[in-house]
Amino acid sequence: MHAPTNTFGERVSVAILDKRLQAALDHASGGFLKKRAALVDALPEFEALRERARDIKDHVLSNLDTYLERYEAEVKRRGGHVHWAATAEDAREIILKICRKANAKTITKGKSMVSEEIGLNDALEAAGHEVIETDLGEYIIQLAKEPPSHIIVPAVHKTKGQVGDLFELHHRPLGYTKHLTEVSEMVNEARQVLRGHYFRADVGITGGNFLIAETGSSLIVTNEGNGDLTQSLARVHIVTSGIERVVPTLDDASTFLRLLARSATGQETETYTTLSTGPRRADDLDGPEEYHVVLVDNGRSKMLGGAFREMLRCIRCGACLNHCPVYTSIGGHAYGWVYPGPMGSVLTPLINGIDKAYDLPNACTLNGRCQSVCPVKIPLPGLLREIRRQQFEQGITPGVIRLALEAWATLAKRAGLYHLAMRIGIPLLSRLGRKRGRLSWVPLASGWTDSRDLPAPQGQTFQQAWKSRRGGSK
Repeated sequence: MHAPTNTFGERVSVAILDKRLQAALDHASGGFLKKRAALVDALPEFEALRERARDIKDHVLSNLDTYLERYEAEVKRRGGHVHWAATAEDAREIILKICRKANAKTITKGKSMVSEEIGLNDALEAAGHEVIETDLGEYIIQLAKEPPSHIIVPAVHKTKGQVGDLFELHHRPLGYTKHLTEVSEMVNEARQVLRGHYFRADVGITGGNFLIAETGSSLIVTNEGNGDLTQSLARVHIVTSGIERVVPTLDDASTFLRLLARSATGQETETYTTLSTGPRRADDLDGPEEYHVVLVDNGRSKMLGGAFREMLRCIRCGACLNHCPVYTSIGGHAYGWVYPGPMGSVLTPLINGIDKAYDLPNACTLNGRCQSVCPVKIPLPGLLREIRRQQFEQGITPGVIRLALEAWATLAKRAGLYHLAMRIGIPLLSRLGRKRGRLSWVPLASGWTDSRDLPAPQGQTFQQAWKSRRGGSK
């Protein structure tokens, strides 16, 4: 995926003023939140499942080499092949080699964020392969020539009217002449168009939600069944997955499945949960002749041994995006890479370099909603603060902001000076905002007041109010 040429601030400005984008985000985010909340409330053991899932992930990460080796051995024992890719470039080369060997002309793809991460589609198309995304959301953004804007719902930024226009433009040459306005009609037409591609495909590529060490199986979840057709009808099936997606047993996978759909789209379970274990056997009715798994590192080992290890617990549910006030205001494209929202604000700097994604961790409000809904309890605000700290220590933080932070630190470390400043500053700001109850301008805070008012203080510092309350209770 090509890096954007404009800045984060410029992308945000465009997103905020895009009325169709705002309408699409408002429609989608409200539904996700209500559905998730209802299903979580209906499952008394939800918190216990979160704790179990966190513990399973932590155990796996502490023994990752052991479980990956066990998984590799089981895949091989069942006739499959495992390929290790240290970088995105390695992963692309491995997959291109498999496709060349298979003399692949048409390649169907199920949804895979790892394939987005490594820029797979561009590489395959540059090599002359026809690539068709079969997930409906991915298919829509492929027609639009756009990257996904959400890790679960790639086309969440598109309105129904925009999708109808896309289908009319791209499907008319195929004989579909009706302008569609209903979602059911669009789904049916997409199914008809995609059906022929499944049967023509030489290679099918899917992601891997979970990799089962005890059986050598890859597990995917979908709501459309496209993953099943992608991996069973093509001659060659390739699984692309991060090394952190391995779990010990099928029982462990079931724990995550009970959390994944509830956290992602507010469903009790996905419509399709599919396990693939090696190539087709002699008595199988269908399945691929070859089965390959490409295990991608791409910076994950570095995370494993450092301060960001907990980020590797992520199961890519998207709950943190759905509950993030920043993401739901600007959408995914403003983040500039394949992983948006709170999880992307951690992953993008870690994978691409904290000097190349300065704005993302600094755009977070640190309100904590992402951590409160994460099904594996990743402390996302803490990880974002750690990236900010490293940016500051490495001199990446802009000079003006560094001076402001240093001045604040000097003040905050000296209790007497801090209290004096608050005793002077708080009453002053309170008087300035007394009439309206808010401030439209504050020195050095134009980044806030240029677009919104700042609530005016109520006249006392916290220490003064606390002292008064304690005195009054005696």
